[in-house]
This record gives sequence, structure tokens and C-alpha cells, in this order.
Amino acid sequence: MTAISRRRTRRTALAGAVCALVVTGTGLTGCGGDDPDAGTNGVGKLQPGQIQSRTRTAAEAAEAVHLSGSVVTSGRTYTLDMRLKSDGGSGSVTSQGMAFRLLRIGERLYLKADAGFWNQADGDGDTGAADKLGGKFVKVPQGDPAYKKFSGFTDKDVLLEGLLTLHGELATDGHHEQAGVRTIRITGDEGSGGTLDVSLEGKPYPLRLARAGGAGTLRFSDWGQDFAVKAPASGDTVDYGKQLPTS
Repeated sequence: MTAISRRRTRRTALAGAVCALVVTGTGLTGCGGDDPDAGTNGVGKLQPGQIQSRTRTAAEAAEAVHLSGSVVTSGRTYTLDMRLKSDGGSGSVTSQGMAFRLLRIGERLYLKADAGFWNQADGDGDTGAADKLGGKFVKVPQGDPAYKKFSGFTDKDVLLEGLLTLHGELATDGHHEQAGVRTIRITGDEGSGGTLDVSLEGKPYPLRLARAGGAGTLRFSDWGQDFAVKAPASGDTVDYGKQLPTS
């Protein structure tokens, strides 16, 4: 090998090492025109409508998910931190500065909040009722308006069906990253109809959703990781027995 050939070989090896360092350090894929979908699950090569369909199918089939972020509905912002599966869910919800916990086991829904929440919800100054309910898991009757209002936050299938749809003309918006996982992003109407980041690693689960019209941003994690939901102790439960006060 000539001296010139040896120098060229060293330069080629150095360039390859620099490329590998850049890829590893930044999470970017490819140097010199490499395929950004190499080593992925392949959904990045699909049409945006197909990507949306694949991610919905993966989400529906998953046993469980951890969902966090904000949802704007009926002019009110709800901050959610929920773990959900098909037969129940639990977690916290905050709205207008008031926080409460939700727990659903099958058809049974419980709501737990402090006395301040119940005072504000009741609005008639009945501190006795608020003290009775505060800090307890209050069983919500299925016929109560609060059941319909809050049970959707604990229902994986209902919640995801309403969320994982972008509006308007679909398009892809490049390769991105969420929590260290490579994603392909799809948009509706150039982002005004929402954006959705879909995992390129493993199953094509949705990882981040920005809802249309600024109606909240949600992150999804722990797909398929089961968890236990169990009824609260009888001493920590109140069956209110009539329509619940809700704000």
C-alpha cells in the first residue's frame, strides 16, 4: 500500500468514527445520505394515513398505558396523570387549581379530593358534607352527571378513540425524538389539525400528541406495562347516596 493510499484509508476511518460519534451523541440517524429509517420498525416509510392507522391499532391492542399532559374540553383545561387499561384506571386530575384522584374498577368509579374541592363544588357552604367527603374515595353513582363527566378520563379505549385522530389533510413532518426514542411525526393540516409522534422503535405506539386548535398536549409511555387496580378499603370509602356536587 502506498503512502497516499494509507492516508486515504486513515481519513476514511476517521470520517466513519466521527459519523458514529455524531449519531450516538445526538440521536440522529445517518451520515452521508444513510437511510433514517434503517433499523426501525419501518412505519416511517409509510403514507401518513397508514401511519395513523398503524398507531391506532397498536394503541388499541396494548394492555395498558401511562398518559400525562393537558386536555382542553368545553373551555376548561384538565391536567392529567393517568394509568389506564381496559378494565380500569387510576391517577390524578387538576382543573382550575383544584386537584382530585380518580379510580375506576370495572363499572365502579371513585373520586377522592380534599374538603376544599367539595366546598367549591357544592357552593352552598355545607362544610359538614365537605368534611365528610374530604380525603375519602367517594363512590360515584352511574346515573350521576359526574360519572359521565369523569369516567372517560379513566377509560383507555374511550379516551384514546377520541384523541388519536388528526384533523384535515395528513402529512409527515420528518424524524424526531421523544424521551430518547426515535419517532416519525405526522400532522393534520400542517399542524393546525394536530401533530402526532409515532415510535420508530418496537411497536408503532403514539408517544406525543399535540391536539388540534391548541386543545392540549399529551405524552404516552409504559405501553403494555400492566398494573393493579384494587378497591379502596371500606373505611376509606364513602357512598354519597345522592347526586354529587361538581363544579
